[in-house]
Amino acid sequence: MSINSINGKQYADMLTGGAAVLSEHITELNSLNVFPVADGDTGTNMFSTVEGGLVAIKDAESETVGELSKQFAHATLLSARGNSGVILSQIFSGINEYLQNLDEIGVMDLCEAYKNGIKTAYASVQNPTEGTILTVFRESTEYAIANVTEDSSVEDFFRLHVEEARRSLARTPELLPALAEAEVVDSGGAGYLFIAEGMYGELTGEVKPEIKLHEDHKASLDIDKFTRDSVLEFGYCTEFLLRLMSAKVDPDSFDIEIIKADLARLGGVSVVAYKTGDVVKVHVHTFTPGIILAELQKYGEFLTVKIENMSLGHSESVKPKKKKKKYSVVSVACGEGLSALFSDMGADYIISGGQTANPSIEEFIKAFDECESENVIVLPNNKNILLAAEQAAKAYDNANIHVIPTKNFMQGYSALSVINPSMSVEMIVSGAVSAAESVIDGEITRAVRDVKIEGREIHEGDFMAISGGKIVAIAATAEDAAMDMLREADVDFCEIITLFVGKDVSADRRVSLTEMIEEEYPDLELTVYEGGQEVYDYLLAVE
Repeated sequence: MSINSINGKQYADMLTGGAAVLSEHITELNSLNVFPVADGDTGTNMFSTVEGGLVAIKDAESETVGELSKQFAHATLLSARGNSGVILSQIFSGINEYLQNLDEIGVMDLCEAYKNGIKTAYASVQNPTEGTILTVFRESTEYAIANVTEDSSVEDFFRLHVEEARRSLARTPELLPALAEAEVVDSGGAGYLFIAEGMYGELTGEVKPEIKLHEDHKASLDIDKFTRDSVLEFGYCTEFLLRLMSAKVDPDSFDIEIIKADLARLGGVSVVAYKTGDVVKVHVHTFTPGIILAELQKYGEFLTVKIENMSLGHSESVKPKKKKKKYSVVSVACGEGLSALFSDMGADYIISGGQTANPSIEEFIKAFDECESENVIVLPNNKNILLAAEQAAKAYDNANIHVIPTKNFMQGYSALSVINPSMSVEMIVSGAVSAAESVIDGEITRAVRDVKIEGREIHEGDFMAISGGKIVAIAATAEDAAMDMLREADVDFCEIITLFVGKDVSADRRVSLTEMIEEEYPDLELTVYEGGQEVYDYLLAVE
C-alpha cells in the first residue's frame, strides 16, 4: 500500500530509524579515513549530531511535521560536531525551512524541502568539496526529484533517494583522488546513506529502530539549597519557545534583534536567541523572568517555558553585571599538558577536544557566554572543528567572534604566542592569522592499516610524519619520522623548534629525539613540553 503523506509522528519515527542504522555503523564509519591514522571520528560525530535532535523530540506531544522538524533541526544544530556533523545539521536546517509550517507532507513537499536542504548545506561551507556528504545528498535528492510526479508516493521519493545515494557514494572516489588511492569511499557520504536507509526502512516497516539515547540527565534538584532565608544570588535560567502571532506582529518580517534589544534593556545576560519561521527560541539569565515573559508576550504566545533557580546546584549562573573585557581567547586543546600550556599562555577558556573528540556548536556558545567579553578570539586547532566554531560564531550575537582558522595545535600555539594585550583586537586577529599560516607543523603517528597514499606504500605499524596535511616521511620509529620531517622542511630562516610529547612516549624516547634535534640543528632553540596528547607521539612547531 502506497504512503501518500506522513505526519509528525511518522517523521519522528523515520528520523529515529535513520539514527538507529547510523549507530550500527559508527565503528565502520570511523575507520573510513584517507590517512591510516587512529583518529577517525566521522561516525561518532554524525551520531552525536542526530542524537541531540532525537533527545529534543523524544517526548514531543505535537504530531505535526513542522513542529517536530523545528525542534529536531534546532537541537541538531546545537549538537553538531565535526565537519560532517555540521553539514548534516545544515541539511536538516534547510529541510526544516520548508517543512516548518506544515502539518503533513507529501512527495512534492519532500522535493521542495530536500531541494532547500541542498541550498543550505552548500551555503554553510566556504569552499564546498565534491565527493563528500554534500555530493551524496545533492545527487540523491536531484535524482529523486527528477523521477517523481505528483502521483508518486512518499515511498517512491525515499526509495529513489536511497538508490541514488548508494550509487553516488560509490562514485565519490572518482571525484576525490585521495579516496581512490586509499581505496575508501567518503565517510560523511556513507554516514548520510545509512541515515537515508534507516529513514526509508522505518517508513516501509523493514527497520524497527532500537536505539538508546545518551541523554544528559540533570541531577535531582536539592530544594533545600534555597531556603526561606536565602538570597537570590544567581537568578534564573529561563528558556522558552515563543510563536509570533499575526494579530500582534508580521511573523515573516519580524526582526529577532527587537527581542534581543528588549532582553538587554531588561537586564538579561547570556542571551541566545534564534528565529526559525514564526517560532523564536530564547535562552536568557535573569533575576526577573516574569517581567521578561510579560514583555515578550506582546509579540506572540508561548509554546514552552522553563525557569530554573540557579542556586539549586545548576552549573549555569547569572553573574553580577560588570564591564565586559576587551577580548577573551577560547582555545580547543587535548591532553593535560597542552591544556595547561594554552591556559598559561593566556587562553581564558579551554574547550576539551581534538581528534576523536570534536566539540559541538553548543559547547562553543557556552564558552562564548563564559567569557563575558566584547570580543572573543577562537582557536579551533583542528580542521574538523573549524566549521563548528564558524557556525557557532554565526549563531552568537552577544560578542564579536573572531575565528582564527587554526587547523592543528601547532598553528594554535603559534597564534596564541603572538597575542599581546596592548594591541587592538584587529591587530591581534591579524597577527594570530599570520602566525598560524607561517608555522611549519609536524604530526608524528603510527599507521593502523596498510594503504597506498600520495604514491607512498604505508604498512600497518609504520610511523608517519604529516606536515601541511600531507605525509612527508615514513619511518620505523616515531623519532626517525620526526627527524625526516624536519629535514624535508625549509628551516633555513627558522629560529625555534617546539616539541610536544605525546601521552605514551617514554622518557628515554623523548631524550633520544631531543638529543638528535639539538645535534642536527644546533642553531635553533629547542623547547620541549609534555603535551599529553593521544594518537600523536610527537607534535612539532617550527618558526
